Amino acid sequence: MARYTGPVCRLCRREKVKLYLKGEKCDKACPMDGKKPYPPGEHGKDRQRQGSEYLGQLREKQKARRIYGILEKQFVNIYSEANRSSGITGENLLRMLEMRLDNVTFRAGWASSRSQARQFVNHGHVLVNGKRVDIPSYRLKKGDVVSLVGKTRENIQVRTNRDTLARRLPAWLEADGTGFEVKVLNPPLRDQIDTQVREQLIVELYSK
Repeated sequence: MARYTGPVCRLCRREKVKLYLKGEKCDKACPMDGKKPYPPGEHGKDRQRQGSEYLGQLREKQKARRIYGILEKQFVNIYSEANRSSGITGENLLRMLEMRLDNVTFRAGWASSRSQARQFVNHGHVLVNGKRVDIPSYRLKKGDVVSLVGKTRENIQVRTNRDTLARRLPAWLEADGTGFEVKVLNPPLRDQIDTQVREQLIVELYSK
């Protein structure tokens, strides 16, 4: 599985905003908090780029890719599918990204970051409708039930995440009494997605 394996703090610095790629660790120690609030690279501190319409669209696309941990080719494929689907393309795009298995694992509060959620899925710790699924990009549907494998529920990292993360379950997901199982009630609406991305700029970028 292709994925970005380099330093993640430089990605936040490039987008000039916290992307929380390390989860809650980003609140404790982050170069964005006064230490290095400028783009990465040898000339990042001195470089003053003039803003342009294209640059704004490109940065928004890069921000969305990095938040969800998706490489360019895969992101283009998802956008193409969103564009072919009925409805608003930008909202379709975000909805498809939210319905990924690794994202739902993150939203459920079992993982501190999407990268950790992706690792849980890859290692076979997540079930979909009672069957093990180890593909992070697996897209869920209405009515699907996502749960953790029995032994994984006792994992110290999962327990710590559930006890310490102040993450509210989105309205389009429903948890059972144990907290180790969530059901997809409906595909999320735009106002149920808290990702700070201006999807219309992404649509304008790919429409050129």
